[in-house]
Amino acid sequence: MAYVDGFIMPVPKKKVAAYIKLAKLAGKIWREHGALDYKECAADDAPVGKLTSFPRSVKMHGKSTPFDGKRMIYGGFKVAVDA
Repeated sequence: MAYVDGFIMPVPKKKVAAYIKLAKLAGKIWREHGALDYKECAADDAPVGKLTSFPRSVKMHGKSTPFDGKRMIYGGFKVAVDA
């Protein structure tokens, strides 16, 4: 059975390059420890909603670090459809 760990975290636009550098290293480490695949994605179409939205869920702020782990959202998911 396939399984996916998903994470959403705010990364200030000016820190995306630093985060990608860190993520490339993390991807190698995850693969060394058994991950079958590793993806990093950046929001492309995630508008601020009136009640719910990705930006509201992580309270986007300009922080000085590549990412703020306190605002990270995560969860594990069983794959229901793999088409």
